[in-house]
Amino acid sequence: MLFLPYQLRWIQDDSRLKLLEKSRQIGMSWATAYALVRRQAATDARLDAWVASRDENQARLFLNDCRKFAKVLDRAARSSGAQVLPQPDRANTQSLLFANGTRLHSLSSNPDAQAGKRGARVLDEFALHPDPRRLYAIAYPGITWGGQLEILSTHRGAQNFFNQLVLEARHGGNPKNFSLHRVTLQDALDQGFLPKLQAKLPADDPRCAMDTAAYFDFIRASCADPETFLQEYMCVPADETTAFLPWELIAACEYAEGEATPFDISAKDPKPGRELFLGVDIGRVHDLTVCWLLERVGGVHFTREILALQNQPFARQEELLWERLALPGLRRACLDSTGLGRQLAERAQERFGSARIEAVNFTAPVKEDLAYGLRQLFEKRALRLPAQKEVRADLRAIKKTATSTGHLRFAADRGPGGHADRFWALALAAHAARNFTGHARYENSARLGVERPPRPLAL
Repeated sequence: MLFLPYQLRWIQDDSRLKLLEKSRQIGMSWATAYALVRRQAATDARLDAWVASRDENQARLFLNDCRKFAKVLDRAARSSGAQVLPQPDRANTQSLLFANGTRLHSLSSNPDAQAGKRGARVLDEFALHPDPRRLYAIAYPGITWGGQLEILSTHRGAQNFFNQLVLEARHGGNPKNFSLHRVTLQDALDQGFLPKLQAKLPADDPRCAMDTAAYFDFIRASCADPETFLQEYMCVPADETTAFLPWELIAACEYAEGEATPFDISAKDPKPGRELFLGVDIGRVHDLTVCWLLERVGGVHFTREILALQNQPFARQEELLWERLALPGLRRACLDSTGLGRQLAERAQERFGSARIEAVNFTAPVKEDLAYGLRQLFEKRALRLPAQKEVRADLRAIKKTATSTGHLRFAADRGPGGHADRFWALALAAHAARNFTGHARYENSARLGVERPPRPLAL
């Protein structure tokens, strides 16, 4: 069978509005591509169709799946004297032309790209868009004259507009009249997903020897933390009540396609006037040592490198840290001087100077100042970071709770990948940038327990 039961239910649903909360990597985008091509290839189809995903590259990959299905259907149609694709079929990375004169287009992830276009809509990985509410508001009027609106996604937090649509459809009387579907990893496994996957894997892949229970445990153990597994694979949106950084803040600051630029840490920096800032959280065995390098350009702080080290000798850590502290464009660095980090921070100050190196002791007030300083960058959308699961997990791991004395406490459970070390390295880098405005500044140093030098030194 080409499609599994959960895929067939989605394909055969011809409702005007369709909504799917799904596990990752269970073939739902693939099934959606087939259904869209089948409808678009019909002789009575009269409107174009438009596909948007979380970025333009993903939309093009979706279009490639559509193109493959169209060729299969075209071969079958020609055997009976009909056709799906025109002759000759001209390849186009942005659209697919059908013999009936309609097109299937891949769209930019910018919601404004939806404006003024009529016809069917597919909004893939909807919750991962920077502004899903606005995307829906602009896309929905496009089906006024016909076509389906299909929204499918994994979750990105309980406050995300995607989850609001799901809750409204399931528990709020469904005023928009969505046809709601839900497929978890367990649902997919129960309906035959694993044998389909194993048929595509190399024979020596260890997953080929697994049964469904072992594969489920394998996926769960591979996730960064339990919250990630529940959200990415079990359709349970992450709880926003205790997490310090909501999912939508993190997603809004992740790099857009093509926005990240290569940065060679070992090359001599050819660009004069660069403003680089480094945050370093120190660990050894259980926790990571993380160096997070930011570059400030026009008020936006771009991530240029995240170096994560585990169980590395301090001599090796020092070697790698010195390499970064010696960068010509480095204006300021903040180093964790708590516990294991104290000696490394002192040696860095001796070598590079206290005007360039700030040693930060992680007391409760200090962590509060660092955390809120970082959150301010997120709220201003003045930060760019890579869309990596380890980064997201660390940023989400920080929980804000109140102690019995009424003070705030910022902490994270220790996991196999550290203790939210990337969060604190980024917070330190952000603090380094906040305390530098063209020359070394120490406005906030007193709060961080840093001794003010006799006079500011130009770098």
